[in-house]
Amino acid sequence: TYNTAFGYHALSGLTTGDYNTALGAQSLCSNTTGNRNTASGYRSAYSNTTGQYNTVFGYSALNNNTTGQSNTAMGYSAMYYNTTSSYNVALGNAALQANTTGTCHTAIGVLALACSTTGQLNVAVGPNAGKRTTTGNRNTYVGAYAGCCNTTSSYNTAIGRLAMCGATGGQNTAIGNRALQCT
Repeated sequence: TYNTAFGYHALSGLTTGDYNTALGAQSLCSNTTGNRNTASGYRSAYSNTTGQYNTVFGYSALNNNTTGQSNTAMGYSAMYYNTTSSYNVALGNAALQANTTGTCHTAIGVLALACSTTGQLNVAVGPNAGKRTTTGNRNTYVGAYAGCCNTTSSYNTAIGRLAMCGATGGQNTAIGNRALQCT
C-alpha cells in the first residue's frame, strides 16, 4: 500500500511492503516486505528484501543490503556491500563501501571509512578519513586523510589533515596537521 516505483524493474519484487519509493532502474528490485524505504538511483538498495526505514540516493548505493534498517547512504556505491548492518550514515562516493555488518557508523566524505567491514561506532569526516579501518571500533577521524592507515585499532581520536595517518595502535589522540603521522 502507498508504494511508488518509477524505472525498469523498480520495486518489482514487492509483495506486502508499504510506503516505499523506488526511483531508477532496478532500485529496491528485491524488496518483498520491507517498509518505508526510499531509493533513488540505478540499482540503489537492489538486494533489499525486508530492510526498512532506509534512505538511499546514488548509483548502486546500499546495493547488497538485505535486512539492514535505518541506514542513510548517499553517493555512488555508498555502503555498497552492506548486508545486515543498521543505523549507519554514509555520505560521499564509496563512503562505508565495504561495510557488511558494522553498525552505528557516520562516514562523511569520499572514501570515508571505505574499508570498514564489521567495526562499530566509528565517525569519519573528510575525504579518505579512516579509509583503511576494517574492524576498529569507536574511532573518531576529522580531516582529510585523518586516521587513513588505521586498520584494526580502536578508541582513537585524530583531528586534522593527515592526523594519525600511518600510526597504529589504540587509544591515541592526535590533534593538528600531520600529528602522529609516521613517515
